[in-house]
Amino acid sequence: MPDINTLQKALGVKLDNTALLAQALTHSSYINENPAGAVGHNERLEFLGDAVLDCIVAEKLYRDLPDLSEGDLTKLRAALVRRDTLAGIARDINLGAFLAMGKGEEASGGRDKAPNLASALEAVIAAVYLDRGLAATAELVIRLLGETWAQAVRRGTGTDYKSRLQEVVQSRWQLTPSYRLIAETGPDHDKTFTVEVQVGSRVLGSGRGKSKKLAETEAARAALSRLKEVFTG
Repeated sequence: MPDINTLQKALGVKLDNTALLAQALTHSSYINENPAGAVGHNERLEFLGDAVLDCIVAEKLYRDLPDLSEGDLTKLRAALVRRDTLAGIARDINLGAFLAMGKGEEASGGRDKAPNLASALEAVIAAVYLDRGLAATAELVIRLLGETWAQAVRRGTGTDYKSRLQEVVQSRWQLTPSYRLIAETGPDHDKTFTVEVQVGSRVLGSGRGKSKKLAETEAARAALSRLKEVFTG
């Protein structure tokens, strides 16, 4: 099993109480086969992590999407915290390799089972919350969701800002907007990208995000807002 510090580097978070993280990574089948183990299994942490995750996602959706109804916000939150989404994120950070589980569970492919991965990720979120607090946990959750967040929001609002901007620009000027990366800041595990969208030499808008795609989307959204003011003002 890889060293737990490797996982902390992948998460971009260092815990003072690493025993919490070890527990978050322990499947109940391991305790069944090793009852004298020093840590318990992760099911209680999973329970807490599920609630913390819901809270973080709900608050960010509420703040970022003020025009969406309660029903639409609920659908978006469900898409972002569902088991398959969490399992996909867990696979991206190779979380399965860090799990402690019984021999039978491992032999049955337990390290790649969606329920095991999603539960372990929720437990890890709880461990970070207990050790580092809500603000650090929120940063971790939003970073882990990454492009998944941007895609869900675009689908949920019915808006593809880049496509819409291209339609507007081509209609008005018969040109195609281009995107230029102008800044890249922060450590490797937590970079922020700043992108400008241009038509010819004219800058229409800029945006920031945790990925280049998200920054481009934000730049397109800003450009559409600016163009709306220019042509309707």
